[in-house]
Amino acid sequence: MLATPGRHVPTDPGWSHEVKWDGVRVLADTPRGEATRLTSRNENAVTVAWPELNRSPLGERDLLVDGEVIALNDRGLPDFRVLQDRMHVRKAATAAALADRLPATYMVFDLLRLDGRDLTSLPLGERRRMLGELGLEHTTWQVPAAYDDGAMLHEATLAQGLEGIVSKRHTSRYAPGERSPHWLKFAHRHRGTFVVGGWRPQEGTSDRLAALLVGEMTEDGLMYRGRVGSGISGAVSRRLTELVTPLARTTSPFADEVPRVDARGTSWVEPVLVVDVDTHGLGYDRLRQPSFQGVRTDVSPEEL
Repeated sequence: MLATPGRHVPTDPGWSHEVKWDGVRVLADTPRGEATRLTSRNENAVTVAWPELNRSPLGERDLLVDGEVIALNDRGLPDFRVLQDRMHVRKAATAAALADRLPATYMVFDLLRLDGRDLTSLPLGERRRMLGELGLEHTTWQVPAAYDDGAMLHEATLAQGLEGIVSKRHTSRYAPGERSPHWLKFAHRHRGTFVVGGWRPQEGTSDRLAALLVGEMTEDGLMYRGRVGSGISGAVSRRLTELVTPLARTTSPFADEVPRVDARGTSWVEPVLVVDVDTHGLGYDRLRQPSFQGVRTDVSPEEL
């Protein structure tokens, strides 16, 4: 069951609200007396990829749950990119080594079957009550809290740099494969201020600016944070071209190495142009789904 993008967090008491985790959606199925099987949203078997998660805390008891596999980055935030080295692994030895280095946690948020009984037709409130009574809390399995105050959770997750929230109607049944209006998702967008260190032309051209390479001012210098292309076209592109052209230089101004895929075809500039960028989530080494918002003339790189 999938969530629909929402516009306003519901305030009706008929809704509950959960943290939106930046992870990998997984169903965990332990048919009676059999080993646990993990299945991805695309119905691929992924049991091998998550050796620390493939044992149900209830042992061989019949169980089917829905949840999100997460891993934390070095800033303590759930980060999908930390999982990318693990999610497609199909060799047990490789998966075990990665589990030691990049441990994952299974955040279980729904109960679909228990002891042979299909629970998908029950209201969410009843399924969550039963889930909470199972005692699933384990070193690698957790049942995250659900909250009555959606506005509070929305504000708190925004402040903490988390991905967002999901609001769910208490009376909703579980509809496999459907994107339901009874589940609403609200992803946060955060605005940050960055320094331009280079630009990339539109493919097939040499002078039509299509993306900026931006960095964050730190004690160690200008650290690369990513490439921003969304929000740059037409008049915006022409205006940015006028601003960056006089700033050309032959070497990268970034203190760290820019990935080859981003550096290829880039024209480097003196790091004096400051811009605002909206991004999905905070606390990551690379901007996520960044969108250009405008040039800042009221602040200098030194002030940042």
